[in-house]
Amino acid sequence: MNPALTIARRELAGYFQSPVAYVFLVIYLLLSGFFTFMVGGFFERGTSSLEAFFIWQPWLYLFLVPAVGMRLWSEERRMGTLELLLTMPVTPLQAILGKYLAAWLVIAAALALTFPLVLTVNYLGTPDNGVILAGYIGSLLLGGAYLSIACLTSATTRNQVVSFIVSVVVCLFLLLAGWPPVTDLLVQWADPAFVQLVSSLSVMTHFQSITKGVLDSRDVLYFASVIVFCLFTTGVILRTERAN
Repeated sequence: MNPALTIARRELAGYFQSPVAYVFLVIYLLLSGFFTFMVGGFFERGTSSLEAFFIWQPWLYLFLVPAVGMRLWSEERRMGTLELLLTMPVTPLQAILGKYLAAWLVIAAALALTFPLVLTVNYLGTPDNGVILAGYIGSLLLGGAYLSIACLTSATTRNQVVSFIVSVVVCLFLLLAGWPPVTDLLVQWADPAFVQLVSSLSVMTHFQSITKGVLDSRDVLYFASVIVFCLFTTGVILRTERAN
């Protein structure tokens, strides 16, 4: 794991040596605050919870996380350093884990910076902090799943814009698959078993389950499966590049 950690440190430093990380953090915090207090009606709800915050996370991540992940491999391809990286004494798996971990830490930092919300809700009432903790874990897993998809799409093209658009489309599909308006529409003409299957493939279904305070192993396994599958597929693509 040492080479992977070395790559992660290099990539993390690269994020904060450029405006990428700072722009992401500022936009994420501003939008989170806006949707939590203005759109989500944080004070109007009259309850000591962060439901107004977590309910918007899948939609915020839909655009912000691919923006972080689109440069993971596209930038290497564009600058012509991908071949150099693959000839270094590191395996594709170590390179993938290093880059992915660095980007995931940026997302984790953004989540950590929302701690004033936790302090606020504890000051105003007596919330169930176990549910709040589960919500943060679910948000981190959701961000990791979106990021793994962005990592995969980034490995297939040198154009960051193309990578961004494709990853947004894939994430949107996984998001809408379990969105109540979509499932209600499917119920009208599809078999209930099929609707249940489609819903089980959605990040929304598993994320909402976690934010309710139920840290079910099936939900964690779902996000872990998405991450492992996308990173494995990324590895297959890079190994093909290395072989050529």
